[in-house]
Amino acid sequence: MNWRAIIVDDERLARQELRSLLAEHPAIEIAGEADSVKAAAPLIHTTNPDVIFLDIQMPGASGFQLLEQIDPTIKVIFVTAFDAYAIRAFEVNALDYLLKPINPTRLAAAVARLTTAEETPASLLRKLDYADRLFLEISGRTQFLKLDQIVCLRAAGDYSEVITTIGKPALVLKSLKEWEERLPENYFARIHRSTIVNLEYVERIEGHFNRSYQIHLRHLPEPLLVSRRYAAQLRQKFG
Repeated sequence: MNWRAIIVDDERLARQELRSLLAEHPAIEIAGEADSVKAAAPLIHTTNPDVIFLDIQMPGASGFQLLEQIDPTIKVIFVTAFDAYAIRAFEVNALDYLLKPINPTRLAAAVARLTTAEETPASLLRKLDYADRLFLEISGRTQFLKLDQIVCLRAAGDYSEVITTIGKPALVLKSLKEWEERLPENYFARIHRSTIVNLEYVERIEGHFNRSYQIHLRHLPEPLLVSRRYAAQLRQKFG
């Protein structure tokens, strides 16, 4: 399958470099270039591309503002010199996030993802290992977080609050259901409809009102409620 693409970047040399690198990928057909959001919007409407290679910081308007003006089904690969926007990029469902100068291997991986870009259910994604690292924004900085540094996760609407052993809690655009389907079940357990805990940080469990329990975790000042339903599941699983 061929993919019609446009390049949006205010730097001519950056567009030229990306075009040169994409020449190594015959499935990508460059349908046009734009040096600003203002120029890109009408170009997108006339060329109807499948994918946009999009810079973020540009004079006049940012790449994020362009997304408000185009068909949301168009796939977006951000290409930028700044890593500070990574979390926001994936919150707007970007397919990938490439840093300048572009690494040809990373570009090849991004192009390969186009063929598998249909949203994959969390249940079909690889289960996480306890030694894995996640790419999250913690205390205002985007960084890698080891899975074993997660103390617990709490539901926050469409987001989840990730409480860790380092820094402040992080808000991540991922539901608890998605976390539950991918986290290693020998280490993480759901104790309430709104809470998942890392069992490695459990200090003690105490009886509570109406056959429920409270669980005390290291790094948390207050205990968490274990509902009757999930207490029964934990007894069945670990009893």
